Parts: sequence; C-alpha cells; structure tokens
Amino acid sequence: TGEEIPVPKMPAGIAGGFQWHPNGKEIGFSFTSAKSASDAYSLNLETGALERWTFRETAGLNTDSFSEAELVRWKSFDGRMISGFLYSPGPAFTGKRPVIVEIHGGPEGQARPGFMGRKNYIVNEMGIAILQPNVRGSSGYGKTFLTLDNGFLREDSYKDIGALLDWIRQRPDLDADRVLVTGGSYGGHMTLAVASLYSDRIRCSVSVVGISNLVTFLENTSGYRQDLRRAEYGDERDPKMRAFLQTIAPLNRADRIGKPLFIIQGANDPRVPASEAEQMMSTLKDRGVPAWSLVAKDEGHGFAKKKNQDFQFYSTILFMREYLLN
Repeated sequence: TGEEIPVPKMPAGIAGGFQWHPNGKEIGFSFTSAKSASDAYSLNLETGALERWTFRETAGLNTDSFSEAELVRWKSFDGRMISGFLYSPGPAFTGKRPVIVEIHGGPEGQARPGFMGRKNYIVNEMGIAILQPNVRGSSGYGKTFLTLDNGFLREDSYKDIGALLDWIRQRPDLDADRVLVTGGSYGGHMTLAVASLYSDRIRCSVSVVGISNLVTFLENTSGYRQDLRRAEYGDERDPKMRAFLQTIAPLNRADRIGKPLFIIQGANDPRVPASEAEQMMSTLKDRGVPAWSLVAKDEGHGFAKKKNQDFQFYSTILFMREYLLN
C-alpha cells in the first residue's frame, strides 16, 4: 500500500530471513540482538501482535544484564558524520570507563548490533566499554560511502578513528586515557595504522591477522585475491600508487608506535600471509616496544579451533589487564 505499518518497539538488532505465512497476514523472521542470539519471531500485520517463538540456549546466563547497543555518531575531519555502536558497562561500574575500539574487517564489512557472545565478559565483568565504528568504506551506507577509502583516499579512514578518539574525550562516561584499539584482517591493518598515527592517544592495541604493509600484502596474498584487493587498495605495480602505499604503511611508520602491541596470526593464513605479522614483530623488537606475539601453527585467517579461540581470548584478557586496566 505504500503506507507504514506500525510495529512493536524492539531493541537494536539484526532482522532477517523474512517469510510470509500463506494467510498473507503474518510474517516470520529471525532476530538477533545484544541480549539474544538468533531467535524466531512472527508479526501479525493486521493486529500488530509480535510473538517470539524460540528462546536460544545461553548456557544458563542471564542475558537481561547484557548491554544493549547504543547508536552513536561523530563528525570526522571533513565534516562527514561517522557512526558506530557503543556497548557500555552496567551501573555497577562507576566513573569513566576504559574503551575498546573494535574495527571490523573488509574493508567493505559493517559492524551491526548482534549478539556479543563472550565479549560480554569484557563489558559486564571487566567494566570496559566496547565501541564498534563503521568508518568510511564500510558497507550499508551507500555506494559513495563505500568508495571513500579507495586507493589514494586510504588515510581518510584512519582519520575517522582519529576523530572518534576526539569524540571519546568529550564523553563524560568514557576514559580517553585508557583506549585499546583492535580489529581483525583489514581491521587489524586499521589497528596498526592507528597505533602508528595516534600512539600518544591510545593505551595499547591488538592486531589480529592484520596487514602491516599493503604493498607486501598485495604481492604475497593468494593469487585469486590480488586483483580484487587491488581494486580496493590500489595497484602496487603502479609506481605512484606503490610510493603512496609505502608512505602510509604502518610497518614504515613503526618508529611512531610507542604503546604496547599484541599481534595475533595464523601461520597458514592464505589471505593475510604470516609474513605481515613477522615483519612488524621484527621491527618492534628492534625498537624495544612492548610487543606480544601469538602464532597458531594450525590456523589460517582467524582462529577456527575452539581450543585456539579460547587461548586467544584468555591471552587477550591478560594483555588488557596488563596494559589497559593498570
């Protein structure tokens, strides 16, 4: 009809898998939020009645205490509004809270307000806020936004995080002097870039299968990905582009990294070769920067085996206790 249909208020979350009932009056869908892993719902469009069909198993955890996602926005260096999702600790934690800035991979990915899983331990038990930004280049904001970090525009996405650090300092509930930056894959690259550009404004960082130099990455990633990634990052075979990528490479700015850094890598990664982590670790050790390294010999692009995932999580918690909370 072209008219809006009023629906019951629901928390920030992700809806999908829509299917009509044969009666044409009800629509079924799945819904995931910070307090619920994917559950099935139905909505009667005539009466507006919402019915939840399933309650996902959470091993006895009371998810009512989990933090809901707050949509936040900040103005970047060029006046463009950037957004993200903030998960804040509960009222049991007082005063300004430490912050983890968690940057998604892609770059064409998108942080969405889904179920946080074990990350709830960080928020609920450690009292650390988690902020997941969608910097320029993220999907879901239109074709123009998606291309705003391509090629020679790469540094503009780094500056979005610089603006976010300014925004954090303006928030009375967040501690701008205790910020950890982290991310995986391209998010790991962003982490290394931020660690080199804004070392004086963060406490520490954790890069997971991150790219330390886009030139060496493009030369060494699996052949099936090279042309696809060149369309995003630029063609390293072009002299001007190569010179630019070398200039902005976190590896070549490692002399600016002055805060503790944890690098996590799978030895058999076909996307981001282990050499990206190795060359950064070698450079940091030569400079005496506090640097932790975790390499799983039986993993690829991210840890898939539960025993390795557990070890990564616990070691990351230890790193946070050592450098973010102290």
